[in-house]
Order: sequence, then C-alpha cells, then structure tokens
Amino acid sequence: MSLRMPIIGELSSSSVIGRHPLNPILDASRVPYPTALVFNAGVTKFNGRYVMIFRNDYGSPEEQTLEPHHTTDLGVAFSSDGIHWDVQPKPCFKLYDEEIVRAYDPRLTVIDGRCYMCFAVDTHHGIRGGVAVTDDFISFEILSLSTPDLRNMVLFPETIGGNYVRLERPFTVYSRGGVDRFDMWISESPDLKYWGNSDLLLAVEQVPFANDKIGPAAPPIKTAKGWLTTFHAVDIDSRRGKNGWEDAWKKRYTAGLMLLDLENPRKIVGMYREPLLVPELQYETEGGFRNNVIFPGGMVQEDDGEVKIYYGAADTVECLASAHIDDLLKLCLES
Repeated sequence: MSLRMPIIGELSSSSVIGRHPLNPILDASRVPYPTALVFNAGVTKFNGRYVMIFRNDYGSPEEQTLEPHHTTDLGVAFSSDGIHWDVQPKPCFKLYDEEIVRAYDPRLTVIDGRCYMCFAVDTHHGIRGGVAVTDDFISFEILSLSTPDLRNMVLFPETIGGNYVRLERPFTVYSRGGVDRFDMWISESPDLKYWGNSDLLLAVEQVPFANDKIGPAAPPIKTAKGWLTTFHAVDIDSRRGKNGWEDAWKKRYTAGLMLLDLENPRKIVGMYREPLLVPELQYETEGGFRNNVIFPGGMVQEDDGEVKIYYGAADTVECLASAHIDDLLKLCLES
C-alpha cells in the first residue's frame, strides 16, 4: 500500500507567538568545553531558578563533521530570568559503553519537588527511551530504559488517576508501510519504571502540516482548560536539496499545539490546525547542521500568563519564543 501524502508547501508561524530578540539564547560559543552543536534542550523551573539541560554534540563545525560514536553528552546551565544562561564548567550526563552509543535530547519535568529527565539512547540494537531523576544536576538515577525503538518521551508534571503519564513516539515502520509514519502515543506507570496501558494519541494523518511523522515536544503544562501540549511535526519534500552539513536534507520540522483533557489526557480537547512555529529566521534556515528544523523541548508558564517555549533551531542552537497563555488556548479551542 502507498502512504504518500501531498507536498505540504509554504507554512508560516502563528501571529500570537514571538521570538526573543536575543536569539539564539545559547550556542556553542558560550559553552566552556568542546562543542559544535548546542540544541534540543529540556528547560524547567526548579527551586526558584531556570534549569536547562542541553544536547551537546562535539566535533568540528569548521569541517562540518561529527564522529559517528560517543560524540554527544548533556550540559547544564542555570538562569535567573530564563534568557541569560550560566553554563556549568563540565557536562552533567553521558552514557557510553560497549552497547550504548550516546544519550541525547533531554526533557525536564518537575514532579513532587524532584526533577525528572527523559532522554533518548542510541544503542547498537536500537533507540531506547530513558527516564532518570536528579536533585542536584550532578548525579542522576536512571529509573527505566525502554525496549527499542522508542524516542521523544515527555512526562506530565503530576500523576493522573494515580499513575504517572508520558507521551512517546515509537518507530512503527513495518506496520506503517515500511516508511516513516511515526505517531504520538501515550502510556502510564505506577512507579516511573514499568510502563503500559499504551494508546495511540495523535496520528500523522490528523495533522494537516505533517506528511512524514509527528511526536512529543516540550512536556505539557497544566492550565484551567487542559494540558497544553506542543508536538513536533515533520513534512518531507523530495525537491529539497542540501540544507545543512549533509549532502541532502529533505525534511522540515515545525511545532504544533494541542490541548488534552485534564482528567483523561488520552482525549484531545482541541488542536490548532496550523503550525505554531515554523523555521523562518536565518538561525533556523541557514548555516546549521540540519536547516529548517524547529524542535521545542521546554515550556514554562510565568505568573503573568507568559509562556516561554524553548526550542532547538537547525539542530545547532537553542532559542526562545513566547506567547500569552490565553492566546495559545484560544488557538487550540477556536481553530
């Protein structure tokens, strides 16, 4: 069977969201140890300050090369305002042994006063999703590692119906026609170690601006109307050529937005039918490892209603956009 979809075409960001004028808010030049790419960070507020754990890929940006193995670790930075970051002098997390190639793409969620981190793990036998917990961002206890192939996991910030809940993206290649047709799923756990009761939450076919794959982005935040949830959406166009370090990069990553029911997050209350954020500015579309990529990894709601959305751009730098909570909810409920 064929699962091909029409070319998506031109897209634009929503008018309710604005990028910060100091973007990128973090790049390789501000990291005090070897790095080539700083992106796809998890960001949260913990004990009165902003915390960012970022993906750090090291190699040679001048020669545009990254070694195939053990070239990624996770760095940590702190901030008083969520804009200016103090990067700590050494990486905070790295996995590498005879089976594990690297850990990357962290997502942070505070639950009951502790900071939990979801992350992806490349192994020689598939991609696994991990959950760890830390109180000091120096030592991490790994609570669980999934079977292959699972990625882009994010936790809800509180238990629902007595269980922990996460969004995730499995790699369902064979059952989806042998091509990229990756969808968003939801699972739950009594203890953050054993996961099950899994259901499909959102499929590629339900997103008008995706024709390749979708999946979780930043962890959801709780609002009076529901769980405000970002997701990444990917469209592919075979006409695209060299858009980064690789010979060809034919995909575009955009950010979507939806609202899930507070008591039953398997129910989608509303979804914005257009992308929230699209690669448009130079640091999103030019000179990166993979251009035309936006990937939200953190979302923080402030007391005045501002929602800060942290995102990786062009798989190279970390950026910030923001919008008012009321405008974001309106997009979900009235589109």
